[in-house]
Amino acid sequence: MLKDRAILDFLGLKENHNEHQLHASLLDHMKQFILELGKDFIYMDTEFEVIVGGKRKRIDLLFFHRALQCLVAIELKSVDYEAEFSSKMDMYLEALDRDFKRANENPSLGIILCPPADRSEVEYSLSRTMSPTLVAEYKRQLIPREVLKHSLAEYCEFLKNVYK
Repeated sequence: MLKDRAILDFLGLKENHNEHQLHASLLDHMKQFILELGKDFIYMDTEFEVIVGGKRKRIDLLFFHRALQCLVAIELKSVDYEAEFSSKMDMYLEALDRDFKRANENPSLGIILCPPADRSEVEYSLSRTMSPTLVAEYKRQLIPREVLKHSLAEYCEFLKNVYK
C-alpha cells in the first residue's frame, strides 16, 4: 500500500535543490504528488506543529491514509539518508499518537522521502525500531525521453533480427 520509490519529475527540481525547494514544489504540485503516492492519501497539513518537551517541532507534510486508517507523517530530505532521520521520525510518530490520533485510528506511520539511499544503512538503522517507518527514495526525473526512445528503437531492431 505504500511505495518505497517516487518519481517526482513533475516538480522540475534542479540537481542541487534544497529541502525548502523540494517542499515548496511539492505544495505547488500536490495533486500530482498524491497521485504518485497513491489514491488513498488525504492531504491534511504542511509544517504540522507538535510540541515535544515544551519545544515546537514541525512535520513537513501530514496525510491521512484511508485504507490503513492512520496518520502519515512525511519528512522531506534533499540529502542522502542518515540514521538520525529515523530518530526524528520516531519522535514525530510518538507525538502524533499521543496527542492527535483518535481512538478508532491505527498507529501513525512515517515516510522519510529522500534521494536514493544506501539500503544497508536504512536496514541497520530501522531494524530495531518499533515505529512503522518507511524510507522512500525519490528521483528527480525519469530516463530522458531521447535516451528511452533510442534504447527502445535498438531493442526493436534487435528483436526483428532475432525473429527473422
